[in-house]
Amino acid sequence: MNRHDHEETDLLSDGEEILQWLVDHADRGERIDRYVADRMDDEVSRTQVQSWIRDGRVTVNGRSVKPNYKLDEEDEIVLAVPAPAETDISPEPIPLEIAFEDEDVIVVNKPRGMVVHPAPGHASGTLVNALLYHCKDLSGINGILRPGIVHRIDKDTSGLLMAAKNDRAHASLAEQLKEHSVTRKYIALVHGDMPHDRGTVDAPIGRDPRDRKLYTVIAGNSKRAVTHFRVLERFGNYTLLELQLETGRTHQIRVHMKYAGHPLVGDPAYGPAKTRGLDIEGQALHAAVLGFRHPRTAEYLEFSAPLPEDMQHLLNVLRT
Repeated sequence: MNRHDHEETDLLSDGEEILQWLVDHADRGERIDRYVADRMDDEVSRTQVQSWIRDGRVTVNGRSVKPNYKLDEEDEIVLAVPAPAETDISPEPIPLEIAFEDEDVIVVNKPRGMVVHPAPGHASGTLVNALLYHCKDLSGINGILRPGIVHRIDKDTSGLLMAAKNDRAHASLAEQLKEHSVTRKYIALVHGDMPHDRGTVDAPIGRDPRDRKLYTVIAGNSKRAVTHFRVLERFGNYTLLELQLETGRTHQIRVHMKYAGHPLVGDPAYGPAKTRGLDIEGQALHAAVLGFRHPRTAEYLEFSAPLPEDMQHLLNVLRT
């Protein structure tokens, strides 16, 4: 779960997780239920947060509040997330393309269309189902629904993803992500002719107030987001980019490229409704390079994965 910058988090022995936030000036007047739901990313609905508030699991300055409570600057919010209910996630013999594996870490090349972990509507066929079949052990820090999962990429984004086989490895990899020391480079095909050969998009990302399922560049209720880019190839109406994440916000590259006026080809949420002459299922985005310090040896490891066939086909069409 991606956590807010001000937040502290503790995992209690019974599996209950304690989350804390300190409200800053920009969030004055925000409803408590919306504030907490936004900081839980896609993991928990606002309805669930409201239920927790009514059950007394959310306090402000040590006191219970109602879901419509309006926040003040410097309010201290504490949420006691209940331990996840036991559920049966079945190992499934789904083929995995493995770039690296040892007793601590596994790096896989996720195909486009595969969901990373089980969620409503995706109880099976996920990367977690495949990992549970392949690996004897996975870390338990992220609970029974997300064993071993340190970071995610979107369902329709292909490419490299690391998972932890034990809690020590998980803690190390999560800390590296927090420190922005993990190398994450993506290849993307975007609309339009990018005017600069290289540059940086530094623009905060938060929920889109017009559609809470989407994200947008917005000043309030947002997190700093930084994406570096360089042009690899130009095709007139399209540009092939390498993008390197400094931060890792939900939908970051997709939102930043739309904000820059160059949305991803095939992006069903942030791009044009149709892409004439180019056919791809989902956004043309591939996690091509992943590098990190090994959690046990501290040796820097870096892996790369070639473009999937559908993206390579798009480039071949454009080149001819």
